[in-house]
Amino acid sequence: MSDRSSLVPSMHFPNAVREVIAAAFGRFLDQTDAVGQSEQLFNLLSAFALNFDCPWIAYGTLTPDQKSYSPSGRDPAIILNYPDGWQERYLEMGYDRIDPIIKTSRQRTGAFRWSDLYNDANTSEDERHVFDEAASFGLRSGISVPLHGPQGGFAIMSFAQSSDHGFHDRAIAYLELAALHFHLRVIQLANLSDFEAIPELSKREIECILWTARGKSSWEIGCILGISVNTVNFHIKNVMQKFDTGSRTAAAIKAVNFGIIGL
Repeated sequence: MSDRSSLVPSMHFPNAVREVIAAAFGRFLDQTDAVGQSEQLFNLLSAFALNFDCPWIAYGTLTPDQKSYSPSGRDPAIILNYPDGWQERYLEMGYDRIDPIIKTSRQRTGAFRWSDLYNDANTSEDERHVFDEAASFGLRSGISVPLHGPQGGFAIMSFAQSSDHGFHDRAIAYLELAALHFHLRVIQLANLSDFEAIPELSKREIECILWTARGKSSWEIGCILGISVNTVNFHIKNVMQKFDTGSRTAAAIKAVNFGIIGL
């Protein structure tokens, strides 16, 4: 953080304001590390972006072969708080197919101002029209942050203001770092949820694996529960299959780690 900030002119923010923003960024990092849902992360990022007069933010992911995305909160890969009217207009006009932000984000790294893209000679009139319409719905200036990942997949985080004041370099640096942190946390949460869903165990399976974790043999478990050794082995085998383990000990450890049983 200090290395990146040292590259940004400090004259844009008075010392008192810089201290407030730095403290707000620290709180954002601490708070995001303690939440477990993408929506909660988004709310924290939205609150942090208000420090820079950005009431509107949007995050969307694309695969390498995906040419466009539609800004709808119904898509789990897209989360945003843009005005409803703009979301509807964007979908109605199919602007996702010509959105210059998407095209530019595929080709570069590092945050960029919408105004620079608007004034770029390579931007077509149709692409500029997307910005013009966005402005009519209150998104008058903004920045976007390309977030590239492995296998060509990437995401885009955008921050928008309702004024024409634009973004100072230091504000862009903070928002870019916040976007990157948000993106990494979203990936971590997705990996955790996809990595291992907690299997459901029957009451008898829980009882058998509990006593296994406490070091009891199948014969001892049968005596405790009043069932046969074969029945105990049947339930333990089911638990091993559900947990994809090769031994009852490994299954017992997983049951403890999942919080299904306690010792």
